[in-house]
Amino acid sequence: MNQVSERNWAGNYRYAAPVAHPKSIDEVQQLVAAATRVRALGSRHSFNTIADSPGMLVALDRVDDAIFIDPTRLSVEVSGGTTYGTLAVELQRQGYALHNLASLPHISVAGAIATGTHGSGDHNGSLATAVSALEIVTGSGELLRVDRSTPDFAGMVVALGALGIVTRVTLDIQPTFEVQQFVYENLPWSAVLQHFDAVMGSAYSVSMFTNWLGENVDQAWVKSRGGDFTGAGEFFGGTAATLGRHPLPGISAVNCTEQLGVAGPWSERLAHFRLAFTPSNGEELQSEYHVPREHAVAAIEAMRTLSDRIAPLLLVSEIRSIAADDLWLSPNFERAGVALHFTWKPEQAAVEALLPALEAALAPFAVRPHWGKLFQTDAETLAASFPRLDDFRALADRLDPTGKFRNDFLERTVFGG
Repeated sequence: MNQVSERNWAGNYRYAAPVAHPKSIDEVQQLVAAATRVRALGSRHSFNTIADSPGMLVALDRVDDAIFIDPTRLSVEVSGGTTYGTLAVELQRQGYALHNLASLPHISVAGAIATGTHGSGDHNGSLATAVSALEIVTGSGELLRVDRSTPDFAGMVVALGALGIVTRVTLDIQPTFEVQQFVYENLPWSAVLQHFDAVMGSAYSVSMFTNWLGENVDQAWVKSRGGDFTGAGEFFGGTAATLGRHPLPGISAVNCTEQLGVAGPWSERLAHFRLAFTPSNGEELQSEYHVPREHAVAAIEAMRTLSDRIAPLLLVSEIRSIAADDLWLSPNFERAGVALHFTWKPEQAAVEALLPALEAALAPFAVRPHWGKLFQTDAETLAASFPRLDDFRALADRLDPTGKFRNDFLERTVFGG
């Protein structure tokens, strides 16, 4: 047991609970059974208090991370503590792929799934949509295996750690594929908003980066699969970059995945940053809000009206699209969505003071927050945004009747305590 408290990746939060690092699932079961309050701690990429516990934290980073591929079922089973980058390298080595990756490959599989983390692409669901089975250590220490045939499985995937500690995950895979990545600069907002669906649907994955100021979108990153995008010299009024670009102006692209249309495996293109790159610590905060696709343009315009308040605190914003899913607490439950992501300067008090204004401006558009990032919305408000929230509460009461996996974050945002 590590009795020294640990900080999250961004350095803006110090966990209150000591951290245990079991070396086996049996040890996880013993720790959970003996604990009064406990939660899983993943790769520490959350920016709020979601991962903390008033009791103990359990990290899976020392549990056997053996990766088992089933070529017949086109699935892979992996430890919940394994990072997507590690998994991607092994899948690619054996000729397989995931459908998508998030911006950073350094995040843990179980943590990313539990919070609804995603990549981009009109036809690509969040990372959690690939989950076909889970192994969960429940509050009694029992190892529970569930899959898509299990009643309420759709409530167990994006579960915020409220049901137990996910020790193993089974994911859908597919044959490996190549991706080409192109970057375009200075796209006029007028063209982007007039042709928004065409912009976001132009390739397998599209991300736009902006500081919300002026009349242009700073960059569009277009990831092409199977030649679905030709890499023309002009893209909705934007011009093709002739050198590699970082999302932030003036920063070297050396740590970014390869661009300029050079084809390469999915594992080295779908994320924005290279696995070999160690993400910086303590230099940013993040918020993210999801709106239905039909409200995307109006929501973007609402953010542009707040640009004079957003920009002084902002490093960069990213706009991405995600397909609908059936996962109860997913920000894209039963609706295709657009994510408005904010990477902030490490000025937490000022950022938190601004968030209520952002959330009020987005409220008319059925906004849902990313669970692992900074937001202010409470359980009462979120109940109106997540139609199955009451069902999830009942599921949590059934699987965790003593509230062993609850914390202040869950009481504020889910259970309403």
